[in-house]
Amino acid sequence: MDLSSYASEGVYDELVDASGNPRAGTKLLYELLGSMPPGELGRFQKAAEAALYRMGVTFTVYGDVQGLEKILPFDIIPRVIGGNEWSMIERGLKQRILALNLFLEDIYSDQKILTDKVIPEELIFSASAYRPQLRGLKVPQGIWCHVTGSDLVRDETGEFFVLEDNLRCPSGVSYVLENRHVLKRTFGAVFETSRIRSVDDYPNRLLEALEYLAPSGIESPTVVLLTPGVYNSAYFEHSFLAQQMGVELVEASDLLVSDGRVLMRTTQGPKRVDVIYRRIDDDFLDPLVFRPDSLLGIPGIMDVYRAGRVALANAPGTGVADDKAVYAYIPKIIDYYLKESPILKNVPTWLCSDPEDRAYVLAHLPELVVKTTNESGGYGMMIGPHSTKAEQDIFRERIQKNPRNYIAQNTLSLSRSPVLVNDHLEGRHVDLRPYNLFGKEIYVMPGGLTRVALRKNSLVVNSSQGGGTKDTWVLKD
Repeated sequence: MDLSSYASEGVYDELVDASGNPRAGTKLLYELLGSMPPGELGRFQKAAEAALYRMGVTFTVYGDVQGLEKILPFDIIPRVIGGNEWSMIERGLKQRILALNLFLEDIYSDQKILTDKVIPEELIFSASAYRPQLRGLKVPQGIWCHVTGSDLVRDETGEFFVLEDNLRCPSGVSYVLENRHVLKRTFGAVFETSRIRSVDDYPNRLLEALEYLAPSGIESPTVVLLTPGVYNSAYFEHSFLAQQMGVELVEASDLLVSDGRVLMRTTQGPKRVDVIYRRIDDDFLDPLVFRPDSLLGIPGIMDVYRAGRVALANAPGTGVADDKAVYAYIPKIIDYYLKESPILKNVPTWLCSDPEDRAYVLAHLPELVVKTTNESGGYGMMIGPHSTKAEQDIFRERIQKNPRNYIAQNTLSLSRSPVLVNDHLEGRHVDLRPYNLFGKEIYVMPGGLTRVALRKNSLVVNSSQGGGTKDTWVLKD
């Protein structure tokens, strides 16, 4: 394949530098791509897609008139991150997760950070994910956020920033594992020589983190994964992770509360459940505490949880820490609880609930990215430089009507990674979602999910908005 025409085009490209030369960590990959005869990489791409299809690697787009179930778009060319660079990312994520966990513990107990006026009370109490019912709750091992997925981006200088935190039910890790499985078969020779860090032990590490939460005195805890069911967009992942961990995949109808315990219906009779990795939102977890119309939850489960007879991961109420308005205060949160400066920076953010910030946002809408504070998946967002005047007017009105529900951020020139387009390579913008586990210690998966905007010049990488994924190779030092 001829790579002479591939260039960085003025943005930070992760394969080549501004002169068109391969970056230090990508030299082997660059040489492999250049040595391939015309059409061979395309054949690899088709073979990979066929393998993913056979494995059933799918996701659901709600409201798609062409059909719900889709094979997740996948690009065959991996993304490479050097070992030293990854060490900094890993330290930054561990710092952030530790601080957010202390924040959650405080918010649902003494609320010292509010008393000390580091964060406005109204910002917390008006957050849609704040659960006042949980005040005073003592969570197992003092851990609230057991599984997190922080979204990282890098700008035109190559520096990584945290774009947002996902502490509720972050999805996508199954695609990391399946993508790696496919790439090992495709680029086996490069794997042997590049010293790429493994991600294969994630399911075992997840199980260990969950078992660590079990009530004391239980030697062999029963762990289950609670799914909303087959129509959920991430059902493939739920079934995949349950199978990889060797635990039961259950729905609400499989569980009941009896005599102060959570029990699972089995063919041998009821069996005690000790730990639940829940993949349903707080609102639907217990109709006696949250939404009374929920058919996805287990009546009475929160009483068992409060009594310490079952563990839930993630803990209910964690969503207040990934509210996009709270995100703006995370540097202060890190300083307040850890007395440290953030290793990973935030993207500069304006809170529309603040009068001065709101005035700035309304005056600079064509330049900014505007987001709702509690939506995900690329919904409820306006990218100013790519928006129309009509879209700007709509968001102007929305911000003025409900300022608490909106933030704005600088439009970053996201880094690019090459993708295969027909028979040649083109650069596309990417982000990165590492997956982190908080059990006996904090584990950061080396790499995580690289999401790629498959549409040229698009900055939206979400699969629900036309994005795809890549394998992420973290090199050993």
